[in-house]
Amino acid sequence: MATLKDVARLAGVSASTVSRTLSGNIHVDEQTQQKVWAAIKELKYKPNILAKSLKEGRTNTVALIIPNIRNPIFPAVTRGAEDTARKNGFTLILCNTDEDLSVEKDYIDKLTNRWVDGFIFATARDDSSHIMELKSQGIPVVFMIRSIDNHSDTVTVDNRGGAYKAVDYLISRGCTRIAFINGPLDIDLYRQRLDGYKNALKEHGIPIDDRLIVNDVNDQDNGYHAMLNLLDKGIKMDAVFAASDPKAVNAIKAIKSRGLSVPGDISVIGFDDLDIATIVEPSLTTIAQPAYDIGTTAMDTLIRLIDGHQNAKPIVLDTHLVVRQSVR
Repeated sequence: MATLKDVARLAGVSASTVSRTLSGNIHVDEQTQQKVWAAIKELKYKPNILAKSLKEGRTNTVALIIPNIRNPIFPAVTRGAEDTARKNGFTLILCNTDEDLSVEKDYIDKLTNRWVDGFIFATARDDSSHIMELKSQGIPVVFMIRSIDNHSDTVTVDNRGGAYKAVDYLISRGCTRIAFINGPLDIDLYRQRLDGYKNALKEHGIPIDDRLIVNDVNDQDNGYHAMLNLLDKGIKMDAVFAASDPKAVNAIKAIKSRGLSVPGDISVIGFDDLDIATIVEPSLTTIAQPAYDIGTTAMDTLIRLIDGHQNAKPIVLDTHLVVRQSVR
């Protein structure tokens, strides 16, 4: 394998001149640059990027840690992050934890030992002290979708406001017995969506019936059995708000399996606006969150941190209602 000295020897210049040419130094005249590049091409020389990175103290490589690659929101989020990384000369490493804390910690250990310049986490839970330890070491960290506190660089959506919009719309369509299928409460976004659900009911003077609230619905169940359990209890309801589109789609399947119709018997609204919202029958009314923009904004924030701009603040993106056919 050719070395930098081999290139210098063939081009008839010093090794330092080859280095300056590779780094784009404007003080190397054009004729000399042509000789160097011709030698590089002839020898098929490839610079030692790792050595260069170690010398400069950065690798232009960043990691995105996500909890579940099967969750349909993450392809769009990841694409936004990847497009922005590539546009800025960074390489993105994608890691999936399957919501397993030990897997997440293992990724962190391996990646910090490989000179990753920074991390984006979409996995934050109440117990995320290992991530905060990274921050204390001066490693750039951005939280995305889920947050830990108001003192970190975070990109989320207005979960309370979005949930409020969903329930407010159901009420405007005449619904008053609204069930809520929610996710694990050790994840902040589900607590926020629960707050939004309750706030809308309170502001419209509708009593909160805790029997209609199902928390801690995980990705394995994703709403189907939670909906069946609600139906089998015989509790009166005329609508369901699900904290994600997959939960809403599975709720529709469960309702139909009991011989009921959507929206004739029970209206259903989701939260995400994923592709599946237009495929399910009836098409799903939902709260749209800007998945691609979440990814681009998180990556922009991380790159600014890597470049030394320390200005920690939460960024909250807006949501909007998308009306389709699942609400009467």
